[in-house]
Amino acid sequence: MRLRNLHSAAIVTMATSLILPGGFALKASDLDSRIEASAKASYNFKTYLKDDSIKVQSAKGVVTLSGTVSQDYHKSLAQETVAGLPGVKSVNNGLTVVGGQPAEPSDAWISLKVKAALAFHKNVKATDTNVQTEDGVVTLTGPADSEANKELAGEYAKDVEGVKTVRNQLVVPTDAPAAQPLAEKVDDASITAQVKTALLFHRSTHALATKVATTKGVVTLRGEAVNEAEKDLVTKLAEDIHGVKRVHNQMSVQKS
Repeated sequence: MRLRNLHSAAIVTMATSLILPGGFALKASDLDSRIEASAKASYNFKTYLKDDSIKVQSAKGVVTLSGTVSQDYHKSLAQETVAGLPGVKSVNNGLTVVGGQPAEPSDAWISLKVKAALAFHKNVKATDTNVQTEDGVVTLTGPADSEANKELAGEYAKDVEGVKTVRNQLVVPTDAPAAQPLAEKVDDASITAQVKTALLFHRSTHALATKVATTKGVVTLRGEAVNEAEKDLVTKLAEDIHGVKRVHNQMSVQKS
């Protein structure tokens, strides 16, 4: 009888544990605590979502997000970040947006989208770039590290939904050497979420069914592109995301 009780207890213990790589067992409660801590420590939560009020609760790998965010795209960024963490089975997104959001496709809405499109790219000074829109015409002002990065910012802005044309008035200081992007330590879940979100902002890629996976900073893209130019653009956008070391684009191209 005692042996049967011990056997039953062992089964219960196994049922409430997960086997991690390396053969280590992790209890459900420990896993949930690790998920919640990893979300808060992620690059995206500490950088883009730091001013939002987001609560992360995990129960046996099912995560619920609650609280408020300042921008609509912060909802999807938070969800995609958490969804990429080890042990997460699903995410219930209960986040709400506070404050007035500009109506689509107003000039204010376009400016917001352009700022968001620039935010994830390491070769663009997004925080120092001013964006103003009038009748769909976007004007960019502020500093740029180089002529190449200035042109890159203009290209990204042109490919945002609703933008008719771009007046690129970014200034490259003549007396300053070209700055090199800092090598930042970015977790894989944050990289994947940034790539997915960035692709949504560009009209050339937002409709693509692109699957994104990241391992130690190396991004693998799968799915289908309309043509080679679109496939190349996805690669270019992904390579310029914070933390990305290399991109393997395994997307197929639709047959004409």
